[in-house]
Amino acid sequence: MTGTLAGRGRPGPVPQQVIAILSAELPSLAEEIIGEVRRSVPDDPRQGRAVRRPTIRVSVEQVMAAFVDQVTGAGDTHEHRDELCRELGRSMAYEGRSLDALQAAYRVGVQVAWRRVSDVAHRRRLPSGVMTQLADALFSYIDELASLSVQGYLEARSRSAEELAGEHRRLLRMALRPGAPTGALAEAAEAAGWPLPDQVTMVALPAGARCIRAALDEDVLADLGDAEPHLLMPGVFDGERRRMLSDALPERRSAVGLSVPLAEAADSLRWARRALALVESGVLEDGGPTLCERYLLELWLLSDEALLDQLSRRRLSALAGMSRTQRSRMTETLGAWLEAQGNAVETARRLAVHPQTVRYRMRRLVETFDEQLADPAARFALDAVLRAHRLRQRRRVPMR
Repeated sequence: MTGTLAGRGRPGPVPQQVIAILSAELPSLAEEIIGEVRRSVPDDPRQGRAVRRPTIRVSVEQVMAAFVDQVTGAGDTHEHRDELCRELGRSMAYEGRSLDALQAAYRVGVQVAWRRVSDVAHRRRLPSGVMTQLADALFSYIDELASLSVQGYLEARSRSAEELAGEHRRLLRMALRPGAPTGALAEAAEAAGWPLPDQVTMVALPAGARCIRAALDEDVLADLGDAEPHLLMPGVFDGERRRMLSDALPERRSAVGLSVPLAEAADSLRWARRALALVESGVLEDGGPTLCERYLLELWLLSDEALLDQLSRRRLSALAGMSRTQRSRMTETLGAWLEAQGNAVETARRLAVHPQTVRYRMRRLVETFDEQLADPAARFALDAVLRAHRLRQRRRVPMR
């Protein structure tokens, strides 16, 4: 009777007497493999604990026994062995280690095993054809084990990345929640391995924006599944963060809020979202990214447009009796005059008209607004309304 490795491209039959010889060698071979692996593949010094000796012994004994079963054809499947190899790969991923050490252990193991097989073959005078069969079987088997470990490693890495992204999303939502308890936030940050920063900067992204997550710095929290996607960056927005955003956002458009204490992250995001809305409507220039700190006045003036409409009606009601063309000319002149601090020549330069034209229009405006232009508070309100009005005129006209 002979054993077999037929099927799935494996080498053919191995004589039964050879299988018996291999089985007798398993206990001492396992011990030799363990010793050589420990000597040749030292534990990672960055890890706090090494793999326990019984764990290694059981793993080696089981995979060697499964090899003998495979060459005998004793079983079509080796589910336990497969899961063991995958678990070895998963454990490396969970510990934050690369597969280098495990792959080195496989290489050492197959070298020791082949050395023993060669020695036994020489002593027992096994035919060269059997040696070829065993070599094919052994090296094919080790490739299969290594492949299973890689599967487990990649599965764990993928799962770990998803879990970490989920922890980061929960942490981000907690940081944006008004009145979030500091203790709970600190615990969540520690569980996610995220040091709590003193300052943060929020970034608003357009709905459905394409973001290359791998290009984001590791400490950046992201919620890309939100209807209004956003990022939280620890610290201030500097040149390195700008380059990161450029790499992560192929479409470039985003708005960067102000750098604020962590407890005020929701305010930074609110300002960033408002800036992004103004960019999308054409009021603000698309800076890719657009920085809120450059548009503080604009954000303030347009922060409550319904209230702005009410203020505009009250402050400019004196112009209600004029035609649209007259109102436009007068508001333009008044705005330029206020910006020029009442200097008719400078106002004329801004409007590209003659100074006498400005003086004529201002006489009418003084009559129309009565004492408002002499009152500092009233002038301030008019200036704010007219500046906001000019900003709103930049809005894109919808296509029909």
